[in-house]
Amino acid sequence: MIKIVDSINEANCITHSGTMHADEVFSTAFLELYLGDVKVFRTSNVDSTEVNDSVFVYDIGRGKFDHHQNDALKRENGIIYAAFGLLWKELGKDFLKKQEFDNVDEMFLAIDKDLIEAIDADDNGQFPKIEANYKVKTLSGVIKLFNPSYEAFQSESEQFLKAVNLAKTIIEEELLYINGKVIADKKVQEILDECDGSEKYLILDEYLPYEEVLLNHEKAANVLFVAFPSNRGGYAVKTLPKSVEDKTARLEFPEEWKGLTGTELEEVSGIKGLRFCHSARFIINCENIDTVYEVFAKICK
Repeated sequence: MIKIVDSINEANCITHSGTMHADEVFSTAFLELYLGDVKVFRTSNVDSTEVNDSVFVYDIGRGKFDHHQNDALKRENGIIYAAFGLLWKELGKDFLKKQEFDNVDEMFLAIDKDLIEAIDADDNGQFPKIEANYKVKTLSGVIKLFNPSYEAFQSESEQFLKAVNLAKTIIEEELLYINGKVIADKKVQEILDECDGSEKYLILDEYLPYEEVLLNHEKAANVLFVAFPSNRGGYAVKTLPKSVEDKTARLEFPEEWKGLTGTELEEVSGIKGLRFCHSARFIINCENIDTVYEVFAKICK
Protein backbone atom coordinates (compact mmCIF):
# COMPACT_ATOMS: atom_id res chain seq x y z
CA MET A 1 0.00 0.00 0.00
CA ILE A 2 1.23 3.48 -0.82
CA LYS A 3 0.23 6.83 0.64
CA ILE A 4 1.53 10.35 0.14
CA VAL A 5 1.98 12.13 3.48
CA ASP A 6 2.24 15.82 4.30
CA SER A 7 4.84 15.55 7.05
CA ILE A 8 8.41 14.30 6.80
CA ASN A 9 8.00 12.74 10.24
CA GLU A 10 5.31 10.37 8.91
CA ALA A 11 7.36 9.17 5.95
CA ASN A 12 9.44 6.06 5.42
CA CYS A 13 10.27 7.19 1.88
CA ILE A 14 11.32 10.66 0.74
CA THR A 15 11.79 11.87 -2.82
CA HIS A 16 11.55 15.14 -4.72
CA SER A 17 8.37 17.02 -5.53
CA GLY A 18 7.52 18.85 -8.75
CA THR A 19 7.91 17.32 -12.20
CA MET A 20 7.96 13.54 -11.96
CA HIS A 21 10.30 11.29 -13.91
CA ALA A 22 10.51 7.57 -14.43
CA ASP A 23 13.47 7.34 -12.03
CA GLU A 24 11.77 8.30 -8.76
CA VAL A 25 8.41 6.88 -9.90
CA PHE A 26 9.87 3.42 -10.49
CA SER A 27 11.96 3.77 -7.32
CA THR A 28 8.79 4.39 -5.34
CA ALA A 29 7.01 1.47 -6.98
CA PHE A 30 9.94 -0.83 -6.22
CA LEU A 31 10.04 0.30 -2.60
CA GLU A 32 6.31 -0.40 -2.29
CA LEU A 33 6.91 -3.94 -3.55
CA TYR A 34 9.92 -4.31 -1.25
CA LEU A 35 8.50 -2.75 1.93
CA GLY A 36 4.81 -3.45 1.45
CA ASP A 37 3.72 -0.27 3.23
CA VAL A 38 5.07 3.00 1.82
CA LYS A 39 4.43 6.51 3.09
CA VAL A 40 6.00 8.99 0.68
CA PHE A 41 6.92 12.56 1.46
CA ARG A 42 7.65 14.62 -1.66
CA THR A 43 9.70 17.75 -1.06
CA SER A 44 11.89 20.25 -2.87
CA ASN A 45 14.74 20.02 -0.37
CA VAL A 46 16.03 17.59 2.24
CA ASP A 47 19.36 16.82 3.89
CA SER A 48 19.66 13.03 3.92
CA THR A 49 22.16 13.19 6.79
CA GLU A 50 19.44 14.57 9.05
CA VAL A 51 16.96 11.79 8.28
CA ASN A 52 16.64 8.56 10.26
CA ASP A 53 18.57 5.67 8.70
CA SER A 54 15.39 3.62 8.46
CA VAL A 55 13.92 6.12 5.98
CA PHE A 56 14.73 5.78 2.27
CA VAL A 57 15.75 9.09 0.72
CA TYR A 58 16.15 8.82 -3.05
CA ASP A 59 16.72 11.08 -6.06
CA ILE A 60 17.24 13.97 -3.64
CA GLY A 61 19.37 14.84 -0.61
CA ARG A 62 22.83 13.89 -1.97
CA GLY A 63 22.79 10.62 -0.05
CA LYS A 64 23.22 6.92 -0.82
CA PHE A 65 20.33 6.76 -3.29
CA ASP A 66 20.86 10.08 -5.02
CA HIS A 67 22.87 10.42 -8.23
CA HIS A 68 23.30 14.16 -8.66
CA GLN A 69 26.83 14.27 -7.23
CA ASN A 70 29.86 14.69 -9.49
CA ASP A 71 31.22 11.33 -8.36
CA ALA A 72 28.01 9.40 -9.11
CA LEU A 73 28.46 5.65 -9.34
CA LYS A 74 28.78 4.17 -12.86
CA ARG A 75 28.28 0.72 -14.31
CA GLU A 76 31.13 -0.95 -16.14
CA ASN A 77 29.59 0.15 -19.45
CA GLY A 78 29.59 3.78 -18.34
CA ILE A 79 25.86 4.12 -17.61
CA ILE A 80 25.45 6.15 -14.42
CA TYR A 81 23.26 4.68 -11.71
CA ALA A 82 20.19 6.82 -11.05
CA ALA A 83 18.04 6.35 -7.95
CA PHE A 84 16.21 3.29 -9.31
CA GLY A 85 19.47 1.57 -10.21
CA LEU A 86 21.03 2.43 -6.85
CA LEU A 87 18.05 1.02 -4.95
CA TRP A 88 18.04 -2.13 -7.09
CA LYS A 89 21.80 -2.54 -6.61
CA GLU A 90 21.36 -2.37 -2.85
CA LEU A 91 18.08 -4.26 -2.39
CA GLY A 92 17.41 -6.21 -5.58
CA LYS A 93 18.86 -9.58 -4.59
CA ASP A 94 17.22 -9.48 -1.17
CA PHE A 95 13.91 -8.60 -2.82
CA LEU A 96 14.16 -11.51 -5.27
CA LYS A 97 14.96 -13.91 -2.44
CA LYS A 98 11.95 -12.68 -0.48
CA GLN A 99 9.82 -13.25 -3.57
CA GLU A 100 11.18 -16.84 -3.57
CA PHE A 101 12.54 -16.72 -7.10
CA ASP A 102 15.18 -19.23 -8.14
CA ASN A 103 18.12 -18.02 -10.23
CA VAL A 104 18.43 -14.85 -8.14
CA ASP A 105 21.86 -13.82 -9.46
CA GLU A 106 20.80 -14.20 -13.10
CA MET A 107 17.51 -12.36 -12.57
CA PHE A 108 19.22 -9.55 -10.66
CA LEU A 109 21.54 -8.81 -13.57
CA ALA A 110 18.94 -9.39 -16.28
CA ILE A 111 16.37 -7.01 -14.76
CA ASP A 112 18.97 -4.26 -14.45
CA LYS A 113 19.91 -4.77 -18.08
CA ASP A 114 16.39 -5.16 -19.45
CA LEU A 115 14.54 -2.45 -17.52
CA ILE A 116 16.50 -0.36 -15.05
CA GLU A 117 19.57 0.60 -17.06
CA ALA A 118 17.57 2.44 -19.74
CA ILE A 119 15.59 4.39 -17.13
CA ASP A 120 18.83 5.37 -15.41
CA ALA A 121 20.45 6.34 -18.71
CA ASP A 122 17.50 8.49 -19.73
CA ASP A 123 17.42 10.27 -16.37
CA ASN A 124 21.15 10.96 -16.57
CA GLY A 125 20.99 12.29 -20.13
CA GLN A 126 22.79 9.27 -21.55
CA PHE A 127 20.01 8.00 -23.79
CA PRO A 128 21.20 7.81 -27.41
CA LYS A 129 19.72 9.79 -30.27
CA ILE A 130 17.18 7.67 -32.13
CA GLU A 131 17.03 8.10 -35.89
CA ALA A 132 13.41 7.49 -36.95
CA ASN A 133 10.82 9.26 -39.08
CA TYR A 134 8.25 8.92 -36.31
CA LYS A 135 8.18 9.83 -32.62
CA VAL A 136 9.65 7.16 -30.36
CA LYS A 137 8.10 7.31 -26.91
CA THR A 138 10.30 5.66 -24.30
CA LEU A 139 9.14 4.31 -20.96
CA SER A 140 10.43 7.52 -19.40
CA GLY A 141 8.33 9.43 -21.92
CA VAL A 142 5.24 7.47 -20.90
CA ILE A 143 5.75 8.37 -17.23
CA LYS A 144 6.09 12.06 -18.10
CA LEU A 145 2.51 11.92 -19.40
CA PHE A 146 1.34 11.68 -15.79
CA ASN A 147 2.57 15.14 -14.88
CA PRO A 148 -0.41 17.50 -14.51
CA SER A 149 -1.40 18.73 -17.96
CA TYR A 150 -1.95 22.35 -18.85
CA GLU A 151 -5.47 23.47 -17.85
CA ALA A 152 -6.42 19.93 -16.81
CA PHE A 153 -6.50 20.94 -13.12
CA GLN A 154 -5.06 17.63 -11.97
CA SER A 155 -3.68 16.94 -8.51
CA GLU A 156 0.09 16.43 -8.52
CA SER A 157 -0.19 13.81 -5.76
CA GLU A 158 -2.95 11.89 -7.48
CA GLN A 159 -1.04 11.87 -10.76
CA PHE A 160 2.09 10.66 -8.97
CA LEU A 161 0.16 7.77 -7.45
CA LYS A 162 -1.26 6.87 -10.88
CA ALA A 163 2.25 6.78 -12.33
CA VAL A 164 3.57 4.68 -9.44
CA ASN A 165 0.74 2.17 -9.87
CA LEU A 166 1.61 1.79 -13.55
CA ALA A 167 5.31 1.40 -12.71
CA LYS A 168 4.45 -1.23 -10.09
CA THR A 169 2.51 -3.25 -12.67
CA ILE A 170 5.42 -3.01 -15.11
CA ILE A 171 7.90 -4.22 -12.47
CA GLU A 172 5.63 -7.13 -11.55
CA GLU A 173 5.34 -8.16 -15.20
CA GLU A 174 9.09 -7.68 -15.68
CA LEU A 175 9.76 -10.10 -12.82
CA LEU A 176 7.63 -12.80 -14.46
CA TYR A 177 9.11 -12.11 -17.90
CA ILE A 178 12.72 -12.26 -16.74
CA ASN A 179 12.13 -15.33 -14.58
CA GLY A 180 10.72 -17.14 -17.62
CA LYS A 181 13.49 -15.82 -19.84
CA VAL A 182 16.25 -17.05 -17.52
CA ILE A 183 14.71 -20.52 -17.44
CA ALA A 184 14.23 -20.51 -21.23
CA ASP A 185 17.78 -19.26 -21.84
CA LYS A 186 19.16 -22.27 -20.00
CA LYS A 187 17.05 -24.61 -22.14
CA VAL A 188 18.25 -22.94 -25.35
CA GLN A 189 21.82 -23.11 -24.08
CA GLU A 190 21.43 -26.87 -23.53
CA ILE A 191 20.12 -27.28 -27.08
CA LEU A 192 23.06 -25.38 -28.52
CA ASP A 193 25.55 -27.35 -26.45
CA GLU A 194 24.47 -30.43 -28.40
CA CYS A 195 24.97 -28.73 -31.79
CA ASP A 196 28.18 -28.88 -33.81
CA GLY A 197 27.94 -25.32 -35.16
CA SER A 198 27.10 -26.21 -38.76
CA GLU A 199 23.31 -26.15 -38.34
CA LYS A 200 21.40 -23.77 -40.61
CA TYR A 201 18.17 -24.13 -38.66
CA LEU A 202 16.87 -25.14 -35.26
CA ILE A 203 13.55 -26.82 -34.49
CA LEU A 204 12.25 -26.31 -30.95
CA ASP A 205 9.73 -28.59 -29.24
CA GLU A 206 8.11 -25.52 -27.65
CA TYR A 207 8.35 -21.79 -28.09
CA LEU A 208 11.24 -20.34 -26.09
CA PRO A 209 12.62 -16.78 -26.06
CA TYR A 210 15.66 -17.88 -28.02
CA GLU A 211 17.00 -14.94 -29.98
CA GLU A 212 19.37 -13.33 -27.48
CA VAL A 213 21.08 -16.63 -26.62
CA LEU A 214 21.48 -17.58 -30.27
CA LEU A 215 22.92 -14.22 -31.26
CA ASN A 216 25.55 -14.50 -28.54
CA HIS A 217 26.52 -18.15 -29.03
CA GLU A 218 29.30 -19.22 -31.40
CA LYS A 219 27.52 -22.48 -32.23
CA ALA A 220 24.59 -20.51 -33.68
CA ALA A 221 26.74 -18.53 -36.13
CA ASN A 222 25.30 -20.39 -39.13
CA VAL A 223 21.68 -20.61 -37.99
CA LEU A 224 19.32 -18.90 -40.43
CA PHE A 225 15.89 -19.95 -39.18
CA VAL A 226 14.17 -21.18 -36.02
CA ALA A 227 10.97 -23.25 -36.06
CA PHE A 228 8.62 -23.82 -33.12
CA PRO A 229 4.98 -24.84 -32.47
CA SER A 230 2.69 -21.87 -33.12
CA ASN A 231 -0.08 -20.80 -30.76
CA ARG A 232 -2.18 -20.45 -33.94
CA GLY A 233 -1.64 -24.08 -34.81
CA GLY A 234 1.02 -25.78 -36.89
CA TYR A 235 4.57 -24.42 -36.81
CA ALA A 236 5.99 -20.92 -37.11
CA VAL A 237 9.36 -20.44 -38.76
CA LYS A 238 11.22 -17.15 -38.19
CA THR A 239 14.33 -15.66 -39.65
CA LEU A 240 17.26 -14.88 -37.35
CA PRO A 241 18.86 -11.40 -37.35
CA LYS A 242 22.49 -10.89 -38.24
CA SER A 243 23.31 -9.65 -34.74
CA VAL A 244 21.89 -7.97 -31.64
CA GLU A 245 22.60 -4.57 -33.20
CA ASP A 246 21.70 -5.41 -36.81
CA LYS A 247 18.14 -6.71 -37.10
CA THR A 248 18.49 -7.47 -40.81
CA ALA A 249 17.63 -11.13 -41.44
CA ARG A 250 20.53 -13.45 -42.18
CA LEU A 251 18.33 -14.86 -44.95
CA GLU A 252 14.80 -13.78 -45.83
CA PHE A 253 12.11 -16.06 -47.20
CA PRO A 254 11.83 -15.90 -51.02
CA GLU A 255 10.57 -12.67 -52.56
CA GLU A 256 7.84 -14.48 -54.50
CA TRP A 257 6.33 -15.81 -51.24
CA LYS A 258 5.77 -12.48 -49.52
CA GLY A 259 2.24 -11.66 -48.44
CA LEU A 260 0.75 -14.88 -49.85
CA THR A 261 -1.52 -17.33 -48.04
CA GLY A 262 -3.23 -20.68 -48.54
CA THR A 263 -3.38 -22.39 -51.93
CA GLU A 264 -1.80 -19.42 -53.71
CA LEU A 265 1.30 -19.72 -51.52
CA GLU A 266 1.36 -23.51 -51.95
CA GLU A 267 1.28 -23.14 -55.73
CA VAL A 268 3.99 -20.47 -55.87
CA SER A 269 6.28 -22.24 -53.40
CA GLY A 270 5.54 -25.79 -54.49
CA ILE A 271 5.21 -26.77 -50.82
CA LYS A 272 2.00 -28.39 -49.59
CA GLY A 273 0.91 -27.12 -46.16
CA LEU A 274 2.68 -23.76 -46.36
CA ARG A 275 -0.06 -21.49 -45.01
CA PHE A 276 1.27 -17.94 -44.77
CA CYS A 277 4.28 -15.75 -45.46
CA HIS A 278 4.49 -12.28 -43.94
CA SER A 279 4.88 -9.42 -46.41
CA ALA A 280 8.14 -8.49 -44.64
CA ARG A 281 9.39 -12.06 -45.25
CA PHE A 282 10.55 -12.71 -41.67
CA ILE A 283 8.00 -15.35 -40.61
CA ILE A 284 5.96 -18.15 -42.20
CA ASN A 285 3.39 -20.59 -40.88
CA CYS A 286 3.44 -24.28 -41.73
CA GLU A 287 0.70 -26.87 -41.32
CA ASN A 288 2.97 -29.43 -39.62
CA ILE A 289 6.57 -30.46 -39.03
CA ASP A 290 6.79 -32.20 -42.41
CA THR A 291 6.05 -28.89 -44.11
CA VAL A 292 8.80 -27.27 -42.05
CA TYR A 293 11.32 -29.81 -43.30
CA GLU A 294 10.19 -29.21 -46.89
CA VAL A 295 10.75 -25.48 -46.46
CA PHE A 296 14.24 -26.03 -45.10
CA ALA A 297 15.09 -28.47 -47.88
CA LYS A 298 14.15 -25.83 -50.44
CA ILE A 299 15.79 -22.71 -48.97
CA CYS A 300 18.64 -23.96 -46.74
CA LYS A 301 20.95 -25.22 -49.48
